[in-house]
Amino acid sequence: MSRTRTAILASMALVAGATGAAVATAPAAVAAIPCTVTYTVQNQWSTGFTAAVSVTNNSAAKSSWAVKWSYAGNQQVTSGWNAKFSQSGTAVTAANETYNGTLATGGSVSFGFNGSYSGTNALPTTFTLDGVTCNVDDGGSGPTNPPGPGTGTRVDNPYTGAKVYVNPEWSAKAAAETGGSRVSNQPTGVWLDRIAAINGVNGGMGLRAHLDAALQQKGTGELVVQLVIYNLPGRDCAALASNGELGPTEIDKYKTQYIDPIAAILADTKYAGLRIVTTVEIDSLPNLVTNTGSRVTATPACDVMKANGNYVKGVGYALNKLGDVPNVYNYVDAGHHGWIGWDDNFGASADLFKQAATAEGATVNDVHGFITNTANYSALKENNFTINDTVAGKSVRESKWVDWNRYTDELSFAQAFRNQLVTVGFPSTIGMLIDTSRNGWGGSARPTGPGATTSVDTYVDGGRYDRRFQTGNWCNQSGAGLGERPKAAPATGIDAYVWMKPPGESDGSSSAIPNDEGKGFDRMCDPTYTGNPRNNNNMSGALPNAPVSGHWFSAQFQQLMANAYPAL
Repeated sequence: MSRTRTAILASMALVAGATGAAVATAPAAVAAIPCTVTYTVQNQWSTGFTAAVSVTNNSAAKSSWAVKWSYAGNQQVTSGWNAKFSQSGTAVTAANETYNGTLATGGSVSFGFNGSYSGTNALPTTFTLDGVTCNVDDGGSGPTNPPGPGTGTRVDNPYTGAKVYVNPEWSAKAAAETGGSRVSNQPTGVWLDRIAAINGVNGGMGLRAHLDAALQQKGTGELVVQLVIYNLPGRDCAALASNGELGPTEIDKYKTQYIDPIAAILADTKYAGLRIVTTVEIDSLPNLVTNTGSRVTATPACDVMKANGNYVKGVGYALNKLGDVPNVYNYVDAGHHGWIGWDDNFGASADLFKQAATAEGATVNDVHGFITNTANYSALKENNFTINDTVAGKSVRESKWVDWNRYTDELSFAQAFRNQLVTVGFPSTIGMLIDTSRNGWGGSARPTGPGATTSVDTYVDGGRYDRRFQTGNWCNQSGAGLGERPKAAPATGIDAYVWMKPPGESDGSSSAIPNDEGKGFDRMCDPTYTGNPRNNNNMSGALPNAPVSGHWFSAQFQQLMANAYPAL
C-alpha cells in the first residue's frame, strides 16, 4: 500500500473493494466521524455472492441499531446471519438481533448474508447507521488485506481459556423454539457433510462465512471453531440414513473437491488466530472392525470399504492435509462404548486408527485427540452401578444391558480408550472429547438410585440412566435429553465436553423421503422396526415423524430440553 493510499485511508477511515476491505485507524482529528463500515464480498459466482459487513459506532452508545444501504443493480439479499434483513427494491436494511443490539461507543458489530444478482455486482457507495451517514470511500477496485488476527499459539488443550463458536444458523433455529433461548447460546459443531456445504447450501452459510463470524465472536480473546469433516466415499456403510454423496471408489474426488478446498480455506492467514477443531469422519473406521467379514453384524457395503481401503486412505489424507495448518486440531472419531467397548473391538479399533493416522502421508502427530459419542446417546456416567458389581451371583457384565461389555458409560470408556491409543503409538499428549449434546437422560424417568437386587438385570435396568432398548440404537431416540453443557477440561484425559451434534437436527427420516443429499431411509429410524443383529434385534426406539438427517426436528428438540440433565 502506498503512502498516498495510507493517507487516504487515514482520513476517510474505510475502503471497500471487490474482494476485500481494510479499515485504518483515523487520527484524532477525524474522531468526529460518526461510524465506519466495511462491506466485503467474500465469495462470488455467476448468480450470487456472500458478503460480510462490519460497522463501528463512534457516537453515543446504542441499545438497538439499523444499517442501511442501496444497490445500483438488481442484487437481492436471500439469507443472512447476525442481523434481521429486509429489502424494498434496491434499499436494504440490516437491524440488530435480540442478542446483539448493544453497540457501545467505539464498539463494532458484524453480520453477513448471501445475495443473488445478474450482470454486475457493484458495491454499495453509501451506508447509514440509524440514519447517520458513515464515512465510505468506494474508490478501491483491488483487493486489500485486513489486519490479521495473529498466528495464534498452539496449545495442549484448545478449549482451555477459550470461548467456543456459536453457530448463528443453529442458534436462530433453537431460539425460535418455545423455551429454546435457554440453550440457543451454546456452541455446536458446523457440519461439512457434502462438497456443496463448503460454499453454503440453499442460501446458508459456507465455511468462510462461519469463520468470518467466528472472528467477530472471538474479539480479543481465544475462540474455538468446531467443524465436522464428514464426506468419506461410501460413507457410513452400516447406516443408510447417513449415506453420503460419494460412491465407494470416489477417493480422488474426496481429496481434490472436498478436503483440498477445506484445507485451503483453513490455511488462510486471516483465520490464523482461531483454534479450529476438526472432528474427522464419524461413523467410519469402527465399521471396518465391527461390521465386516464373518460377523453377524457385517454388511456388504462395509466389506467393500474394508477391501478397497478408502476409509483408511480418506482419513489419512484428511489428517495429513488439515494437520498441515498450524491452528487446526484434528480429533478422530472413536465411536462410543456401546460400539467398541467389547474386548474384541477395543484393541482392534485402536490398531486400525493407528493405521489410518499413518496413511497417505499422515503421522500420529497430525492427531490431537479423539472424540467419542458423536451424535450418539450413551450416558456420560452411570452412577447407580459399576462394571465390577455382582448381584445374585452374577457380574454386571452378564446383564442383558451390558452384555459382556467392559464399560458402562462414555467417561470410563473414553479415559480407558485414550490409554489404549497411547499404548499403540499415539502421543501421550492426546486428549479426548465427548459429545454430550443428547446423552442427559433426565426427566421423570431418570432413576434416583440402584435397581432392585432380585437379579442382575433388575439391578442394572432399574438403575441405568440410558433408557434405550439397546446401546446399538442410534436414531432419534425417544426419552433422550440434553447432556452436560459444553465445558473445557472436565475430567482427567478429557479436553472438553462438546455439543458436536447440534441438538434438534434429525438423525434420519422415519420413512423414506426423496432428497438430493444422497441420504437413504434406514429402518433404525422407523419406530415400528423390530431390529437387526447390530442392535441385538431390539425395537429401534426412534421417534416418529422425523425428517431427513440434518434437518430440523422440532419435536425432538422439545424432548431434549424437557429431559435435559442437568435440567435447564
